[in-house]
Amino acid sequence: MRIPKAVLGALSIALMLGLVALPTIQILVREVFQLPIFGLDEVARLFMILGVFMAYPLVIDAGENLMMGEFKAALPSGARRVADLAIGLCCAAACLGMVWALWEALAANPRNRTPTLGIPFWIYLGGAAVGFGGGAMLHLARLGRPQSEAKIVTAS
Repeated sequence: MRIPKAVLGALSIALMLGLVALPTIQILVREVFQLPIFGLDEVARLFMILGVFMAYPLVIDAGENLMMGEFKAALPSGARRVADLAIGLCCAAACLGMVWALWEALAANPRNRTPTLGIPFWIYLGGAAVGFGGGAMLHLARLGRPQSEAKIVTAS
């Protein structure tokens, strides 16, 4: 599990660095040399989309996803375990539903490309499918374990 996390982490960081670097390069080249680079906005959009979806399993693994911690903390321990199980199943089902929807979208439009550079849409959809697929696996692997509540601050 450490190698996929390291690969996703490195890829996410590289994509976010590219997302910052590309507009900076575009502005400098356009303002200094008066030579705009056409299509750089499409590449930046690709980096943003892939960066978000590649990082999604890392967010789940770190327990940083959103939850109703205060509500769950008020429940008795048995109800909290049931809530954790229901939340895990619902999240896994939602992720798997997204993978299926992405697959259907790709199958219906396999040759779609971006207008300027012709980047195939399957790259966008494939990145999202990898992120949601990894998210589904992590949600299923965490079933039966309590969700992290370390960040909940209660007034006592």
